[in-house]
Amino acid sequence: MKLLDGKTVIITGGSRGIGKGIAQVFADHGANLAFTYSSSEGPALELENELVAKGVKAKAYKSNAASFEESQELAANVLEEFGTIDVLINNAGITKDNLLMRISEEDFDKVIEVNLKSVFNMTKAVQRTMLKQRNGSIINMSSVVGLKGNAGQTNYAASKAGIIGFSKSVALELGSRNIRSNVIAPGFIETEMTDKLDQEVVKGWRAAIPLKRGGAPEDVANACVFLASDLSAYVTGQVLNVDGGM
Repeated sequence: MKLLDGKTVIITGGSRGIGKGIAQVFADHGANLAFTYSSSEGPALELENELVAKGVKAKAYKSNAASFEESQELAANVLEEFGTIDVLINNAGITKDNLLMRISEEDFDKVIEVNLKSVFNMTKAVQRTMLKQRNGSIINMSSVVGLKGNAGQTNYAASKAGIIGFSKSVALELGSRNIRSNVIAPGFIETEMTDKLDQEVVKGWRAAIPLKRGGAPEDVANACVFLASDLSAYVTGQVLNVDGGM
């Protein structure tokens, strides 16, 4: 059963990790996909070809979601190319971890800009289209760190907590137009980035999770399918933890 047949979806930061996993699962459910990348053109084009081979329309866009102007341009280009924007997944994000006493103002500001302001930029960019359609689903990627904090991640935690407050406010503003706004808070998701970590540390993390494993990008993607599809037609302003019980 294809739950997203014919829907046009924008995914920021969609060429690797969680974003790539979302794109792959969404294509299996019939979604047409516009996804962004920042620098790695090769992997992005490979993914574009992979998605097209699944029988959907897909296009990779080099775009910086932290830029208001580039976000506006992206939304206009997607609307022209695809004809509609049904789902927005704000997934772009970075980390610049350090203890508060050592973190620089530049690193604090950069994480807020990329992780939080990008959500504002892209939501503003697609809002007009969704309002005209009187339909839309916005899914914003937060983190368990945004809910409980984490030592050495004041900037990241602040950005991810801000996403939750932003999303709940958007749900209240746009609900009357049948536009839903929800949050996913992933826990420890194993991607190519976590492959570079000390494996003993990773084993410790897995042992501390009630389900005794790290999550896969597909675990997050399946939650996104629910929030993007009509299965969640009466769900808005919510935070869904995908964390194995952390």
